[in-house]
Amino acid sequence: MKRILKILLWVIIIGIFIYTLYFLYQKSQTKPLVFKTESAFVTDIVKKTVATGKIVPRKEIEIKSQVSGIIDKLFVEPGDKVEKGDLIARVKIIPDMVNLNNAESRVKRAELNLEQARVTYDRQKELLKKKVVAEADFLPVEMTYKNALEELDAAQNNLQLIKEGVTSKMGQVSNTLVRSTISGMILDVPVEEGNSVIESNTFNPGTTISTVADMGEMIFKGKVDESEVGKIHVGMPLILTVGAIEDVKFNAELEYISPKGMEENGAIQFEIKADVKLKEDYFIRAGYSANADIVLEKRDSVLAINESLLQFENDSPYIEIQTDTQIFEKRPIKLGLSDGIKVEVLSGVSKDDLIKGGKE
Repeated sequence: MKRILKILLWVIIIGIFIYTLYFLYQKSQTKPLVFKTESAFVTDIVKKTVATGKIVPRKEIEIKSQVSGIIDKLFVEPGDKVEKGDLIARVKIIPDMVNLNNAESRVKRAELNLEQARVTYDRQKELLKKKVVAEADFLPVEMTYKNALEELDAAQNNLQLIKEGVTSKMGQVSNTLVRSTISGMILDVPVEEGNSVIESNTFNPGTTISTVADMGEMIFKGKVDESEVGKIHVGMPLILTVGAIEDVKFNAELEYISPKGMEENGAIQFEIKADVKLKEDYFIRAGYSANADIVLEKRDSVLAINESLLQFENDSPYIEIQTDTQIFEKRPIKLGLSDGIKVEVLSGVSKDDLIKGGKE
């Protein structure tokens, strides 16, 4: 019994050894290489460069106050549409105490002068009626009286301007009423009622009360690297992809290329602007980020192959055409436009040819 078990054990060991040798032999055998094949196809090829930027209104105006004071009333909020001349805000003037005191003093002096001139005028007028004085002597007195009337009126108007920023003679014309200078949409109102504002003058840009823009005319503002700026020109078509609006492309036309570059992160960038062709079904908000594909060259319905199929010998391109099962021969080809993935084939291949590709 023990002898049978020993024989059986040796048989098993020998079998495992033989199987191991066979397995290692099979693993050492090289498998034949099998290559995939592809064919040429008809497609459109577009060579383009990409510019990043944003979409902004062509006309965007900051509305500022013409007087210093406090915002008494706001009549608009962001998103409202306004016409040219529409009221945006009313400013309450806080008069300077020195100017106010001088204006009040001027009014009092004008009243005193007028009272004195009136007394003299009335007396001389009575004497003129009695023909005691000549008309030539009366005329200077009359002129003095009229000047005193005008001085009082001017002093009162000046006082009212300092206090209220408007006079009764102005009617609706007032620099305390801030109005829109263009028709468009209110983009921003950076102040609130009660905020102090500074007038716009030679030495100060003034406080911005609101920003108004014409949202019916938008432009793309972006930047192009110096390596690409020499390939573009005014009038070229652009295809815009807006990050906030998926699966929608907008057409644009390049209308400006900056003559001066600016350094950003070690690279020279040139600003470009393009007129955006808006679509009625989509509302473009100011400041949307966008990418612009600038079409450098385009070929419609041309025969092309994938660039991965190309091989080079002495800088001359060629492909390998299948002549029999897994048998290939070299064939030189002439190439046209490439977009980096597909390349136009001018000669050397047809749609029926099977081209050697990668390994299976």
